[in-house]
Amino acid sequence: MSSYDVLAGCYDQLTYDVDYAAWADYIQLHFARGGLPGTTVLDLACGTGSLTRELALRGYEMIGVDQSPDMLAEAAEKNRGVGSIEPIFLCQSMEKLDLYGTIDACVCCLDSVNYVTAPQKLSRAFQRVHLFLMPGGLFLFDINTPAKLEGLDGQVFLDETEDTYCVWRTEFSKRSRICSYFMDIFRLDVQTGRWARGTELHRERAYTVPELTAMLEQAGFRDIRTYGALKMRPPKADEPRIFFTARKEP
Repeated sequence: MSSYDVLAGCYDQLTYDVDYAAWADYIQLHFARGGLPGTTVLDLACGTGSLTRELALRGYEMIGVDQSPDMLAEAAEKNRGVGSIEPIFLCQSMEKLDLYGTIDACVCCLDSVNYVTAPQKLSRAFQRVHLFLMPGGLFLFDINTPAKLEGLDGQVFLDETEDTYCVWRTEFSKRSRICSYFMDIFRLDVQTGRWARGTELHRERAYTVPELTAMLEQAGFRDIRTYGALKMRPPKADEPRIFFTARKEP
């Protein structure tokens, strides 16, 4: 089983309830609050490029990076002709981020940070983001909290559309602090009328706020702050999703 080989083609249909416009509005609030050195923004782990598109429509010069070629193919098609400068897409892992120039902000959304299950790789990813940020640039990302991931243990979920049927179950290991999503995906071939089955495994690691703060500080970030889910206030104790912002010193 691998990640996104099967899911890429139906990801948008199964995540129709994600309000990317609201996410982009929230990101813009943070950009406006502190100001950016410019308008070049990296969407790290951009997936199928829905958030990339929303930010491009708001006038940002976008770069999308993801390690899945299948997801990037969807992203490139979705962003064709969008914005005054069409977004560009690069196939890279976070810890090996290598850009052609500097960026003014980096966003990494929808718990993509949790998907980096090796702390050493996540630490290197933060260092790479810091390297390419302009002085005064902003890094914004969100995580699923440890409590949320642990609470998913043993649960079974079902997502379906007219031509896609996805069943997934979760297991959380307290020892490794990793939540595994075992997915069975059935897709309808409209030409033959037959269903094809694919399987994927997705894994997220539970990171604490102190752990991530220490990684950010080690990478050179300052003014590190946390927020509630799409909120401009500090996170509450039972918040399932937490946002981080961090600055590269001017």
